[in-house]
This record gives sequence, structure tokens and C-alpha cells, in this order.
Amino acid sequence: MRAKLPSKEGFVTRDGVKLHYEIYGNGADTMVFLPPWSIVHSRVYKAQLPYFSERFRCITYDGRGNGKSDRPTEVAAYSLDNYLADALAVMDATETGPSIIVGLSFAGLLACMLAAHHPHRVRAAVLVGTVASTGPEHPHLSHKNFLAKRERFDGWDKFNRAYWQTNYPDFAEHFIKSIFPEPHSTKQIEDGIRYAGDTNGPVLTRTVEARIIPPTLDVSEAMYRKIHCPVLMIHGDDDQIQPYARGQRVAEITGAELVTIAGGGHNPLGRIPAKCNALMVDFFDRKLGITAPKRPAGRTGKTKKVLYLSSPIGLGHGRRDIAITRELRKLHPDLQVDWLAQDPVTRLLTAYSETIHPLSARLASESEHIERESGEHELHVFQAIRRMDEMLIANFMLFQDAVVQGGYDLVIADEAWDVDHFWHEHPELKASKLAWFTDFVGYLPMASGGDHEAFLTTDYNAEMIEHVERQTGVRDRAIFVGEADDVIARSFGRDLPDMRDWVPRHFDYAGYIIGEHPRAFGSRADLRQSLGYRADERVCIVTVGGSGVGAHLIRRILQGYAMVRTRLPELRMIVVAGPRIDPASLGAPAGVDVRSFEPNLDRHLAACDLALVQGGLTTCMELTAAGTPFIYFPLRNHFEQNFHVAHRLDQYRAGRRMDYATSTPDMIADAMVDVLKTPVNFKPVAADGAARAARMLAELF
Repeated sequence: MRAKLPSKEGFVTRDGVKLHYEIYGNGADTMVFLPPWSIVHSRVYKAQLPYFSERFRCITYDGRGNGKSDRPTEVAAYSLDNYLADALAVMDATETGPSIIVGLSFAGLLACMLAAHHPHRVRAAVLVGTVASTGPEHPHLSHKNFLAKRERFDGWDKFNRAYWQTNYPDFAEHFIKSIFPEPHSTKQIEDGIRYAGDTNGPVLTRTVEARIIPPTLDVSEAMYRKIHCPVLMIHGDDDQIQPYARGQRVAEITGAELVTIAGGGHNPLGRIPAKCNALMVDFFDRKLGITAPKRPAGRTGKTKKVLYLSSPIGLGHGRRDIAITRELRKLHPDLQVDWLAQDPVTRLLTAYSETIHPLSARLASESEHIERESGEHELHVFQAIRRMDEMLIANFMLFQDAVVQGGYDLVIADEAWDVDHFWHEHPELKASKLAWFTDFVGYLPMASGGDHEAFLTTDYNAEMIEHVERQTGVRDRAIFVGEADDVIARSFGRDLPDMRDWVPRHFDYAGYIIGEHPRAFGSRADLRQSLGYRADERVCIVTVGGSGVGAHLIRRILQGYAMVRTRLPELRMIVVAGPRIDPASLGAPAGVDVRSFEPNLDRHLAACDLALVQGGLTTCMELTAAGTPFIYFPLRNHFEQNFHVAHRLDQYRAGRRMDYATSTPDMIADAMVDVLKTPVNFKPVAADGAARAARMLAELF
């Protein structure tokens, strides 16, 4: 799922070639993102467009030869003159005046041509890993190497016309991997290879053959001396496509600000987007007067300000975070808490009269992404998180604006993966103390993913471990929601530590945190009466959380409802579908009460006689704390539910696990009857987790 869709898109035709463009946002200032070499298309800017279009009018287009634009068959169509004319044609078609021009790689050369020869069109230029007509060129990208006749094609010998005709995918993979020499770049490499698959060897061959066509405009070193607009250059010193010395030379001639990315490769915009986006915001502020978010002047008074981020993947995070806040206010009655949160968590917060930060409305919906990633009771959550990268960087940038502008004393991040990742990657961006909460540590591969998924989860875990151990001051407090025994006894991956050895060195244990412990609800009889339950009925709650994943499970349970009623005529079933599932779509039989949202769900779970749920931790632990019998169905390929949650429930001797794929409606009906007859022997759940967590947080003020 994309973080933001264009507000307008269309085609401009120039000399018979159609070019596809997109417009994002409607700000007073315009940014034009020029397309790099045709091996990729405009999606290469996916980490910039959602954020910058919040304040700018952003225009991007696919260069000829890739994406939704045409692929001319003549070599001359790919001349430098044509690429430059395309840029001007798109700007004219979109009625774009003087703009900030952003150019990655080959687009950096186009940006310089615009700035030098069409200065009235360019207010400022941002060049990243720029191609240039001055400075040293990598020999493996030479025309001689491209035309050489070879019998073997190893390494950069693959930059060869003959090889591209038969083995273009292999060259594309080699080239994209060379763009990202940085460790832990698996997702960026996958994206690049996918973009490269949207063109082919013959098309790309024409782009290189056209290099011998001399441009009509001067592109010598003298061109760079004509550039007088502000220029920001971002260049990695391990760029294996365009030498760092080339960027240094362009910066020297143009007087550009050169930011060197230590150890960086050819595409910092994709590999370290948070840092690059922040550099651009600061540059526009200083050079163009386009105001960047600013930290407020020092506050007076004793009020403590907290920005709270609660994960939108399941409403359980919201309930426990409200409980922590309630306890924290006991210690600091003057506490001001602003919530940066998404639907459906915002509905819960509103019900509790909490203050929602206005930027919350502009966050990309992670819950919707998860819903779209799901199948029939299946969510490959690790891969879904990987594919959420565009949304995570967009939401992080909004968070960064919020925390800088708000002058908060503390950020509390409940599994806000973007904040933890990007502040560790760029600790200089950290703008407040950080308290990090999680109830699991470590990605685990599913068997269906094979060796490759095991490699990926190991790589992601290794990056997290390196972040935490290298940047020890980013997390001012790391709190594990649970006890030591709740950490699964597994390795983070090959050559990595065991989780039970590593977690205690980097986390404090708060014990499990219940939104409100069932002990506080009073007697069960009084609770049932307050919820409208009759003494002569047995109540079954079916609930699947707030992310929208679970409609198939509800339907299968409903198919078994009549079978259970024949054996338990006193059974009453209440289905809480969550706000993202239309109750009417479930086709519930008569007598079943279907609700889309229940703010007091924890009370219903404590009062009912039986619950059927997914394998989500919060709901299962609320049932465990209440001593309510329950059956849980972990989502297929959901590593957290199948490993981390299942391990914890085993520790508490709680719940009966069933496999959705093999559980027929009659099997579910039999299990419901059997579980209702079986006495529970759950291990007690501590009631002071929220208070323990609050005391840990209070120490940070």
C-alpha cells in the first residue's frame, strides 16, 4: 500500500513520446523530482513524495524507457537533449514555474542543465549521487566496457550491450546491489530490482548508445560555473556508481553545500531517507526561507509534556497505553499528554477523552495496510512490515515535525517501529527523551518462507541489535511488557545471540500491562448485570481486533453457531467485528449480536463464559487475567502470534489453540462445548504492570 496517492496524474506527449506524470499536494512552493537513469522510474522517490507533499506541490514523472511512459525504439530518442526537453515539457504541462529541482544520479546532471541554461525555472537544486560531466568516471561504466566483446561476464563486465540482450535481469540485479553497498539494504535492493523489471535490455541499451550523440547545449565544466542558485549535494563516500570525487568536483565549482554520507552508497534518498529529508528541510529553511519546523522557546511552569505513540495494529496497545497514562498522572497530576495515533486507536482515545495531536489525521493508515496484506485468516506480518516501509518513513517525518514543534519532555513509543529505527539510525535527529515499549523482541521466520526468509529475519534482527548496542543513549528507557520467562528461548538468527540472553541486558521488565485489571471490575455477578447479561444465559464473545483481519474466522464461527445452540440452548453470542469490518457483510444468523466497536470490550471479556479470538497478545492476556475460558486461532504466517504469543500463553497455561486451516465449523462447535466444561487453571496475571511502567517513566522527567 502506498503512503499517499497523487492528487492528479496524466500524460504529456512530446515528439510522439508519452510521459506519465504525477502531482502530489498543493503547496505554494513546488518541487520537481526528475527521473534518474531509465533502469528505474519515479517510485524511486517514494520516501520523499508523501512527506514533502504535505507542504509543497510535488511533481514527478517516469522517464522515457520505464514506468508508465513510452519506450521509443530509436536510439536518438534517448539523447540528452530529449531528456532535458522532457523535463521542460512536464513543467510546462503542469504549469510549473520556478521550482526546487531534485535530481538523483543521472537526474542530477539534468538538474544542473536546467539550473545553468534555464535559470528562471530553478529556485534551488538538490543533487544526490549526481552524474556529472566533470570529475572521474568509474571505468566499468565506460562506453568501451559497454561495447567490449567478451566470453565471460563477471562483475562489472555485465555492463555490456551483448549481455543485456540475453541476461538483462542478471545485470539489473548486479547494478541495483551496487547502488546499495550499505549493510541491511535488502528492501531497497528488492525495490530497485522490481523497478528495473519494468524495462528491458534493448530499451536500456538505447539509453547508453545515445550517449555518443552530442547535446546542443554546453555540458562541459563551464556549464557548472553558470549555476548561481542554491545547491545542496548529498553524496556517499562509498558510491560505486558515481565516484565521490565527482561530487566533490561539482560542489567545488558550483559552491554547493556538500553533505558527505560516510559509508553511503549511490542512493541515500532510498537508504537513509530520514536523514536526507531532514537535510533538505533545513536547506530550504536557510536558503529559501521556507520555514522548517522549529522547537518552541523554553517553556515556563512545571507541566510535563508527553507525546504518546500507540501502535494501531490492534486496540490492545491503546488500552494498555491508557492504563499507563492513568498511572503516570497519579505521579504527575499536571501531566499533558498528546497522542499521535491512528484509527481505530483514536476512537478508543476519544472515548476516554484523551487529546489527539492534530497531525494524527495526516498519518498513513498502517491498519489499512495490514488489512490489505491479509488473506483468509492469514497475515505474513514480517513481510507486511517490510512492505510498510514507505508508510513508516512518511509517518516518521510527521512525527519528527510534531516532536520538534511540540517541545516535549518525553516521547513514549509503544511499538512505534519507525521512531525507534530512524532515531537509532540518525541519533542526531532525536528531539526528546524516548521511552520504548514492546511485548516481543525479535523477528522469527515462518517455515513457508524458507531459507530466504530466515536470512531476512536474521538481517533485520542484526540491524536492530547493532542499533541498540552502538547507540546506547537513544532509548532512555526500554521496557518489556512482561517478565523474563515471557521471552521466547530462541536465537535472533545465525551467529546472533539468544533472545533470553540479550533482552535482559537491554530491557527492564514491567510485568504484563492490562488496560484495566479484571480485579477492578468488582464481582462477576455485578459486572454481568451492568452489561445486560442474564443470569440464565451463557455468553460467548467473538472478537478479532481492530485491524480488519479476521472476517473469515468470524464467518466460520458463525457457521458453527447453530450446532452449539442445539447442545447449549442458553448460549448467547456477541460478535465484536472491529471498526474495519462491516457487520452486515458477515451474514450473522438470527440471535447473534454483531457490534462494530465496543469501548468496554475488556469488561465483556471478563464477564463472558467463553471467548473465541485471534492469537493477538492483548486480548488473550485480558482473558487470562480474567480467568475466562477461550479458544484462540493464530493467524497463519503471523510469527508473533504463532511463536511469541503462543509461548507466553503456554507460560500461563491459558487458552486452547486451534488451527484455522484445519478447523471445520463442527470442530469449532465441539471445542466450544468442551472448553466450557473444562475448569480453568490459568496462572495469575499481575495487576501492577501499568503502575510499574509508570514509575519507570516518571524517572525520566
